[in-house]
Amino acid sequence: MSRPCIHPSILNADFANLQRELGRIRTADAVHVDVMDNHFVPNLTIGLPVVKSLRAATELPIDVHLMIEDPDVWAPQYAELGCESVTFHAEAAQAPIRLARELRAQGARSAMALKPATPIEPYLDMLGELDMLLLMTVEPGFGGQSFLDLILPKIRRARAAVDDLGGEIALQVDGGISAETIARAAEAGADTFVAGSAVYSAADPEAAIAELRALAG
Repeated sequence: MSRPCIHPSILNADFANLQRELGRIRTADAVHVDVMDNHFVPNLTIGLPVVKSLRAATELPIDVHLMIEDPDVWAPQYAELGCESVTFHAEAAQAPIRLARELRAQGARSAMALKPATPIEPYLDMLGELDMLLLMTVEPGFGGQSFLDLILPKIRRARAAVDDLGGEIALQVDGGISAETIARAAEAGADTFVAGSAVYSAADPEAAIAELRALAG
């Protein structure tokens, strides 16, 4: 398994001062940007214009998580903006293999997310099309939720499938990741961790990142 990667989510940042907030996480491996459309999930956040501004405001890789309908239409546009990683939801994509290939063709890492109740087994044959698999450890749509331990067996199955494939596929978890939960997710096989309130609610976000990275290791 690769070195643990910490991707702070700006969903918990100060939206009135996003450039400053990006400067508080310079030691992160990437910045996680949640795009929600109030259709696929019951929340509305940001879209292409704001992400374009974020891309210009930081040298950190941008890991965009699209919790939206019609990702087949929208996801490639985020890759065109220069987002290094673009995640679409399996539950929303009409043609996930084609979409994954299109994202790679645009130069982005292709990533697919699964909600907590969505089984991984129907998607095992397409793992080779992905650079990252995201397993939601809360119901998508809002920050600050509690980590769902019932996802741990799913993380273990995903880890085994990724290892069997022998590829360099990151296994990301998102939701309720904190100093209290990250070790359990890492033990199950996750190697990439989205953390929102655990980072941005800390007095020193970069110290929080270092602590999470150490606990995951």
